[in-house]
Amino acid sequence: MTKRNFHTHTSRCHHATGQDEDFVVEAIESGYKELGFSDHACWKYDTNFTPRIRMTLDEFSDYKNSILSLKEKYKKYIQIDLGMEAEYFPKYMDWMLDFCIEEDIDYLILGNHYYKSDEYGCYYGSAPKNRLQNYFDDCINGLETGMYAYLAHPELIMRAHDWDEEIEWGFHRICQKAKELDIPLEYNVLGLQNNMRTNQEAYPNHRFWQIASYYHNKAIIGMDAHQTKDLNPDLYELALYNLSKYDVEIVDKIEKIDYKKLRNK
Repeated sequence: MTKRNFHTHTSRCHHATGQDEDFVVEAIESGYKELGFSDHACWKYDTNFTPRIRMTLDEFSDYKNSILSLKEKYKKYIQIDLGMEAEYFPKYMDWMLDFCIEEDIDYLILGNHYYKSDEYGCYYGSAPKNRLQNYFDDCINGLETGMYAYLAHPELIMRAHDWDEEIEWGFHRICQKAKELDIPLEYNVLGLQNNMRTNQEAYPNHRFWQIASYYHNKAIIGMDAHQTKDLNPDLYELALYNLSKYDVEIVDKIEKIDYKKLRNK
């Protein structure tokens, strides 16, 4: 298994720390062969809403220039990719597709954080019970767009709810759809750190991965790095060990998304 990570944030999302280059240096020293930056995606809103947990459109050019500069500077040592972690916001998906084409984005990962848009403030990590089906629907509808390389922290909803039949069925829907579309599911290491710190299991969740085993899903390790220490290779190895307990296909690569081809469809 080649050590790669495609889930890396920068300080532009306003809840991560460290310079972009620090992440690259840490990744090289920790034995990673590929590092994908995937900061929380900017969106062009219909309203005057100002996000506080993602980079703004005005910050994107600096993000892109920085990542591409580091890609060139360290090309002898590590492969660097330009990505973003984005939600499925139905009314903005055409804009996002055009943006990915114009800015030559390598990939998106689906981080299903908000219902409809963060403009409306319903965060799935603390959403009420009546939003459960919206969460599962958004995961599935997002995957069906073909715009995402994989689904990040698929069990995010477990931050707010205990396991029950409705959640179990929803996770069956996600795993079945991911299998049908041949899209990996992420074993999220930032969540693993939180589980260990709090001694509570939100995500990753062993019952979810039992369902993924039933469908023989593909699984990918995502460090979800918000600071350089989140790239700790011991954490990567722990995640790899934990995943090895399940009947899933562990992958270490993603397919770059051809957004022009999607637009032509």
